[in-house]
Amino acid sequence: MNRPIAVDEYYRMGEVGIFRPDERVELLNGRIVEMPPVAPRDSYVVSALHAKLTILLGDRVITFCRRPVRLGPYSEPQPDVVVARGPRERYLDAHPAPTDVLLVIEVSDATLRYDRGEKQKAYATAVIPEYWIVDLRHRRIDVYTEPDGDHYRTHTVTLPDQRLAPRAFPTDVLDVSEFLGA
Repeated sequence: MNRPIAVDEYYRMGEVGIFRPDERVELLNGRIVEMPPVAPRDSYVVSALHAKLTILLGDRVITFCRRPVRLGPYSEPQPDVVVARGPRERYLDAHPAPTDVLLVIEVSDATLRYDRGEKQKAYATAVIPEYWIVDLRHRRIDVYTEPDGDHYRTHTVTLPDQRLAPRAFPTDVLDVSEFLGA
């Protein structure tokens, strides 16, 4: 029998030791997805983005680095960076839900097809208002906004010599070259 795995079942699998402690997996659309090892450049960009957003946005939001977001009963991906509504204490007993999330960022190289495909659809379906894919392979940031069903209506591309601001904070601008190089 092939049926979707629920988030609660996924947690029980972890509790009984089905996953190794070092195993990188996430649950999306009822499937356990194995994630590739984190390359140094990927790790650097994730850390730099998380640090910059934390400083830039301050205590107006909570920023998470590689922490789960519960999209529904069958999906709990672990985006590279999440910008969520505060206060921090609301996440003591629950991961952010779609209504908490202002921005999700995935840093992609080996996972580019997955992040542009199934993951993008999952975020749009959950009505995540803004989704960035930091495309290391092509040195650009794909920005998706205006979720509509299983897709985003708006897609723009930001290059290394440009600046970018989260839609929820349009005056808080990031220099893309800080993450992708000049």
